[in-house]
Amino acid sequence: MRNIHLSFSSGPANLAGTLMTVDQTGSGPAVLLLSGSGPIDRDSNSEQLSIGVMKQVADHLALHGLPSFRYDKRGVGESGGDFMSSGLHDNIDDAAAAIETLRARADVDPERIIVIGHSEGAVIATVLAAADPHLAGVVLLAATATPGEDVLRWQAAQVSASLPRPVKLLMCALRRDVVRTQSKLVEQIKETSGDTARIRRVEMNAKWLREFMAHDPVRSLEAIRVPVLALTGSNDVQVDPDDVKRIGRLVPADCSARIIDDVTHLLRTEAGRPSLRTYEKQAKRPVDARLLATVTTWIRQLASQPASESTA
Repeated sequence: MRNIHLSFSSGPANLAGTLMTVDQTGSGPAVLLLSGSGPIDRDSNSEQLSIGVMKQVADHLALHGLPSFRYDKRGVGESGGDFMSSGLHDNIDDAAAAIETLRARADVDPERIIVIGHSEGAVIATVLAAADPHLAGVVLLAATATPGEDVLRWQAAQVSASLPRPVKLLMCALRRDVVRTQSKLVEQIKETSGDTARIRRVEMNAKWLREFMAHDPVRSLEAIRVPVLALTGSNDVQVDPDDVKRIGRLVPADCSARIIDDVTHLLRTEAGRPSLRTYEKQAKRPVDARLLATVTTWIRQLASQPASESTA
């Protein structure tokens, strides 16, 4: 196994990442890893929380002979550009440029590239799979099958339901409602027009939020013609676990869609009632072993097929 620094251009930005290679003769498969939302580096870490999802996925793939590429988002880590002015469509363009960078390499079979996306990365992977029939397949981790605006409203309801009783009573006494507050925030963001906006004294990436809220993944899911593996945890409070069932119904191609018991949005095992309040504790634990094994086994089987079979 060898780590290679690999950079590529996308629009006005030069992005940098890590190509984790394995010993092989000639060209072979490669996996592109796409992290979740926010100013996230190649390992799925931010200044607020280091979850290391894609670093752990890359390591697990390498142990089983599968090379991968992951990169820092615009304005993060070693990548140029500006995160705060980057929208969802910019992030999709960056991922498409990363695929073309891999295809140009002599050690990569251009017809055997697989994309793994987590959260926002899964939204992006869905769009790529619909637009690029030459991909070998996609893995969607905690993917949505509903418009972004509905996702944000669903998240608010989950957070409200998970609040301890004393906190709920306090919120009631202060006449504060999480769902109503989120709804007002959504409307405020929809009224913005610039890349950024200061709302409630917080500078937000308004461009990304507007594009995410307006994005409906259904059309892309219905257009996918490459194999799909979709996995979501039963204890996810950021994406409705039932969305994975809808993905299984919408995708016309070969699609394996599963809910993994007791797994959260951070892809960690967490039994009991799910809550955002345990994220820091979860991040210190490894990614769920069942999920890693399922992903790696599925990709190894897909990568062993001739390109004509995997994209049929």
